[in-house]
Order: sequence, then structure tokens, then C-alpha cells
Amino acid sequence: MAADPIHSIPIATLDGQEGALKAHEGKALVIVNVASQCGYTGQYAGLQKLQEAFAGEGLVVLGVPCNDFGGQEPGGAAEIKACATGYQASFPLTEKVVIKGAGKHPLFEALTAEGGEVGWNFEKFVVGKDGAVVARFDSGTEPDDAALIAAVKKALAGSAK
Repeated sequence: MAADPIHSIPIATLDGQEGALKAHEGKALVIVNVASQCGYTGQYAGLQKLQEAFAGEGLVVLGVPCNDFGGQEPGGAAEIKACATGYQASFPLTEKVVIKGAGKHPLFEALTAEGGEVGWNFEKFVVGKDGAVVARFDSGTEPDDAALIAAVKKALAGSAK
């Protein structure tokens, strides 16, 4: 089986270890661009609950810090981790990356190929076990939203679309 497009994209973990996506190959993902000083930062808690609810079925919530929207993620790895920990969030975080415009990280090139640029912090991309984007949700969509949960279940079932 060939490596899928999303899980094979190189991106480091928040602590600098390579292979943040590769480590979760074969699992469904909810990829979220996170920021520590955003009005939506409280979603960390709900994302953790989502991770806990579906981890046993093969879901990984993956936070991708970025400072592209309102400068709301200005800190380094220690500050980002402290923010997540403050919400009891233990799901994996990647290195801080650029997700829009010049220098956009390849992960977000792939995620936004069909739906256009990310609009703000805490957009959510549901990715199937095969690496295909199943659904995309805007920042205001809470992690316990029924449509998001349905997309997660679809991704876990292995259905790409």
C-alpha cells in the first residue's frame, strides 16, 4: 500500500521530533490550527474530549500552532505547551508553521487544495485513515458539534467522501 498524501507530509512535533504525521499513519485525524491567545482557545478542552472519545477507534486530534491570524500564537514551544496543558489537552501538537500565503506549509497546501485558504484559528480538517480530507469545519464549530462527530465517524469507518 502506497503512503497516503497527508500522513507522508514532513512536519515535526512541537518538541522538534520529525514525523508528526507519519507516526499516525493509518489513523483518522482531526487537524486543527491552534493559537494560545484566540477567542476560540477554549476549544482545546473540547478537542481533548473528542480525542478521548474516539482514540480507541483510531482517531488522533493534531494541533498545529500558527501565528498567521491576529498574531495570536506569538510564543515558542514552551508557551504553546503550557497553554494546551492549561486546558488539560494532551493530544499531539506540531511545530509552529505558516498556514496561509507565502511560505505556507505543505500540510496546509494539501488540506486547503479544494476549499481555499484557512479563514481563522481553530479551523478543523477531518482526515480519513487513507489520508483524504473528509470534511472541513470553521472556527466556530465546537468539537462536540453533531456534524463534526458524524464526519469523524465517517473518517474512522474509512470512507473518504
